[in-house]
Order: sequence, then structure tokens, then C-alpha cells
Amino acid sequence: PETVPNVLTQLNCSLGQTFKATSQEATKLSLAFSRPPLPSAEDCQKLSEGVQSAVLAAATVYYWLPKGQGTTLRKMVRDATAEVVEGMIQLTDVILSTPLQSLSQEQLISTGSIWEACEQISHLPQGDTHPFPQGHYGDRWWTLAFQYMCPQAQGEDQDPYSDIMEDEELGSPGNRDTYWSEADRQLLGPCMGLMKASKACLKKLLGAVKVHGKADTPEQVAQLDDLADITNEISPSIDELALSMYPPMNQLAVRLNAAKLVSVLKKVLEITKASHVCPPSEEGWVQFLTGAVDHNMDKIKDFTQSEL
Repeated sequence: PETVPNVLTQLNCSLGQTFKATSQEATKLSLAFSRPPLPSAEDCQKLSEGVQSAVLAAATVYYWLPKGQGTTLRKMVRDATAEVVEGMIQLTDVILSTPLQSLSQEQLISTGSIWEACEQISHLPQGDTHPFPQGHYGDRWWTLAFQYMCPQAQGEDQDPYSDIMEDEELGSPGNRDTYWSEADRQLLGPCMGLMKASKACLKKLLGAVKVHGKADTPEQVAQLDDLADITNEISPSIDELALSMYPPMNQLAVRLNAAKLVSVLKKVLEITKASHVCPPSEEGWVQFLTGAVDHNMDKIKDFTQSEL
């Protein structure tokens, strides 16, 4: 097979040096206008040229990235470059509109945003590793899920909703906007099942990519790019499902959002199974999670059939 040139080490060096220089130019510009007296016209010219050169260098390095290294890497560098450009514009606007006394809060924020964008580049993978996303997904909903919806969080012998179902806390029993109906409760189990399957899927996939993932050929890079793209859809899909699970529950909305999450998960599993990160040793969890996703969605359909 055709081999992708192993240029990531060289890229890391060029990207790291370029964005480090950009960060330094932002710092110099910010400090130059942090206290009286104003820089001389000659110094302003040098600062302007330094900033311009640094930003152009960052953009040039991005356009220099070989397409064979995949879309994920290019998106990461593109986003960082855009943030640097926007940060520089914002910093310049702040300097022009703020009286010269000391570092303003706006100036510190603008400078910090440039530092943060430049720092992202230092986290790019080394060697020939693909920059597969390691991000979070729907983490903010797990407190809600396990505190209020998951029986294991309260113990198998206890009512998992007892801490939020007391009349003294909720007010009148007729105030049904504050708790789930019996029909709503039925939906919580399979919805939580889908969220657990999502968590397990991401964990297993990241493990498989770590062990089996390669970026030696265009096909391998393309497969990892596809997995990265679809995996990034898990978080917003979980968020939408979790939001619709709050009481008062719209069961039709829950069904719709569950179906959206199922669609994403099945795509992840299908792409995983067809990729090089899924040798026979990994096929078991793919098959198991596919069955778990189908099982929970079937239960959600059964419980919401009357809403159609």
C-alpha cells in the first residue's frame, strides 16, 4: 500500500515554533501598551510587523499541511489559527479603545485567548499518531442521571426517586410539572441504557484506537477521520436526550432524541467494525453494544407507541 510520508514530527516542530512565536508577539504587544509612555512610532512599526509576520506564519503552516495527514489534524490547526487571528484583532481593538494606564481586564482576556489557542498546538500527537479526539461527551448530565435516574445510585432496594419525590419538597401533589409520571418513569430505564451504551462505546473505541490505530496509509487516516467526525456527534446527541428527560417529560421528544442518539451510535459501531481498529479481538464489544442499543430503543418505542 501507498505510505503516507511520516511528516508529523516535522509538523510538530514547525507548528510548535510558529505558534510559540505568535504567543510571544501577542505578549510583547500587550505589555508595550500596559503602562505609559506610549511606544514610539518606530517601536509601533516593529510591533506591527512582528504580529503580522507571526499570524501569516501560522496561516502558512496550516496551508502547508499535507492533505494526506487527514482532516482531523487540519481542522485542529485551522481552528487554532482562526482563534489566533480573532484574538489578535480583539487585542488590537482593546488597545486602541482603552486609555493607557495599566493592563485592563479586557486586554488580559484577549491576550490569554491567544495563549490558549497557541497552547492547543502543543497537544498535537507525536510521531505518526492520529490526533483522534479524546474529549468529553455529555459529562454534565451524568450527575443528573446517576442521582435521579439510575437505581444503582440509590441502591437496588431503594426508590431511586425518593429524594426528589417527597410532597414536602415538591409542594402540592397536583404540581406534576416537578416530577415524573408513572409512564415517564418507564422511559428512564431504557434512556439510561442508551446513555450507558454511549459511555461504554466511547471508552471501548478510544481503547481500540490506542491499541490498533495507525496512520501509515491514506485509507487508515481516512478511517480515523471518519471515526473522529462521527464520535464528535455523541456529546450533543446525549445532551438533547438528557434535556428531554427532565420532568415534565414530553415522551415524543424523548423518543425522537433517543432515535437520534441511536443513529449516531450505530454509525460509530458500523464504521468501527469496518475499520482497521477492529480486528477479530474487538468484534465482541461492537456486537454486544449494537444489541444493547437496539434493545433499549425497542423498549422506548414500545413505551411511547401511544404518543404517535
